Amino acid sequence: MNLRSFSSIKSELLGGSLKLTDVVNQCLANIEKSKDLGIYLEVYSEEAAERAAQIQEKINQNKAGKLAGMVVAIKDNICYQGHGVSASSKILENFESVYNATVIERLLAEDAIIIGRTNCDEFAMGSSNENSAYGVVKNPVNPEHVPGGSSGGSAAAVAAETCTVALGSDTGGSIRQPAAFCGIVGVKPTYGRVSRYGLIAYASSFDQIGPMCYEVADAALVMDVIAGKDAMDATSSSKEVQPFGEASSLPSKMKFAVLKEAVEHEGVSAPVKTAFEQKLEALKQMGHEVELVSTSLLDKLVPTYYVLTTAEASSNLARFDGIHYGYRSDKSQGVDGTYLESRSEGFGPEVKRRIMLGTFVLSSGYYDAYYTKAQKVRQLLKQETKDILANHDALLMPTSPHGAFKIGEKANDPISLYLEDIFTVQANLAGVPAISIPMGKNEQGMPLGLQIVTDEFEDVKMMQLAQLLS
Repeated sequence: MNLRSFSSIKSELLGGSLKLTDVVNQCLANIEKSKDLGIYLEVYSEEAAERAAQIQEKINQNKAGKLAGMVVAIKDNICYQGHGVSASSKILENFESVYNATVIERLLAEDAIIIGRTNCDEFAMGSSNENSAYGVVKNPVNPEHVPGGSSGGSAAAVAAETCTVALGSDTGGSIRQPAAFCGIVGVKPTYGRVSRYGLIAYASSFDQIGPMCYEVADAALVMDVIAGKDAMDATSSSKEVQPFGEASSLPSKMKFAVLKEAVEHEGVSAPVKTAFEQKLEALKQMGHEVELVSTSLLDKLVPTYYVLTTAEASSNLARFDGIHYGYRSDKSQGVDGTYLESRSEGFGPEVKRRIMLGTFVLSSGYYDAYYTKAQKVRQLLKQETKDILANHDALLMPTSPHGAFKIGEKANDPISLYLEDIFTVQANLAGVPAISIPMGKNEQGMPLGLQIVTDEFEDVKMMQLAQLLS
């Protein structure tokens, strides 16, 4: 059974040559086979089997939704009513969601099956999926390597063929980088295109939920369902959603921008440079124009991103205090003691580091020097990105400077891990859509990713370009 293509599964289901229970059973078998990879925190085996039987009846009666047959894994920071959600943190251990995220409501309404919740970096803070309170996730391509982060569990779930699609969240590359590391497709929509209601916040002005899968067409189908205005999320856009599944022709000659600084960056590995140049050459051979553009802001992207996101995180994570809900330390005595002990024991090292950094940049003596300045740089970057995309169909760059590194290789070097985001944070800072698609492999056999960035709300065009370049 080919779990890499939802379209082929759906075709067989509608043709009667395949039963949905067989699809779910195959996913569950693959989950069992890959359990040593640490992908899932919880698997909904019985529930998925029951739902498969119900949806099969709807298929038989020709009344099933457009996602009937799709088996979905969800990142452990997306709320699913009656199910655990912990953001892979001890501070939310045993917490059960009392409502559905909007994306979950919309998937279920179209007869998707949620098969389990996947491990991730704690509160989506990390680039390697080594920061979870519940263990490291291993890359299915090579278990000695990381799957990327923070949506590493979701990327690994797809790569190990335990589901047809997974949902992740992307704050600064957390869908695209693990997609690149695992050799799959990962989509970060335009900010506001997909509702954040029911997503445990890391940095509210950056976070976006998006699909991860093997085929661009499957990601487009998911986006058709989850995109659009949501009354529960004031930051969701009311701009009309163009149907993702409707094919429209691209111009025969297009103009692509390539960041000169990205191509020449000393951190980009030789295999990435070679694979990227081959993609550019292929575009030229097809008659398209490729133009080098320059930016003075590349080296400022990561510092700006971390000043702003840690500031938002310090505010968002203040609610996890050992009093309202979640973990409370046994050593708690009094209000101050409860806060101190519960947060000290409940949060992991990386989350504490980012909370402290965010609190520092928001403090009265440093607010203007760091936070205000970072907001100004963000506006400059947003304008610069819009200017580039106003004159080009898309901006192309590698998703990551290299392939997946080995587990533990960068665990004690947080600055090195922060620099993993150098090519991905631009899209989040500017609020524009971006997608990572496979771009060959390096000498170790680890996948590499190509990133396509388009102007805001040009998500459909971005998907079409991804199809062209796949």
